[in-house]
Amino acid sequence: MSRVNADAAGIDIGAEEIVVCVGGDENTQIVKAFGNYTVDLQNIGAWLKEHHVKTVAMESTGVYWLPLFEVLESMGFQCHLISSRSLRRVPGRKSDILDGQWIQTLHSYGLLESSFRPQADLVALRTLLRHRAQLLEHRAPHILHMQKAMLQTCAELVEA
Repeated sequence: MSRVNADAAGIDIGAEEIVVCVGGDENTQIVKAFGNYTVDLQNIGAWLKEHHVKTVAMESTGVYWLPLFEVLESMGFQCHLISSRSLRRVPGRKSDILDGQWIQTLHSYGLLESSFRPQADLVALRTLLRHRAQLLEHRAPHILHMQKAMLQTCAELVEA
């Protein structure tokens, strides 16, 4: 098989550290671990640029992928969110480094299917629309409380 994405990286995202793997010379891979803070996410982008990476694949692990995805996307990388079902491995030893290498290998050969992720401006719009819908939903109980208070006040005035 031939490589489809020679400039591909694979990222394994964990709660405490992020393992990034890029292709090295011929059949080697370079792996580096980073932290989870914003400065670390920006360092990942800078490190990927040093290695001339253009496309990145990462597993959708809980919500941990969101900040990294957004930072890398804003830095101009083509980001692919990969379902864990696409990454099934042979049972045995599992580590963050092996996962990062596996993701990078599969992505470089074009064997991973990216999950749907709308563009950044659509994500922002969708977030605003969801927030508006929640506000509209939560207004009904407040209106009922005000109506109840007004009815009780009116009833007290009539009795007096």
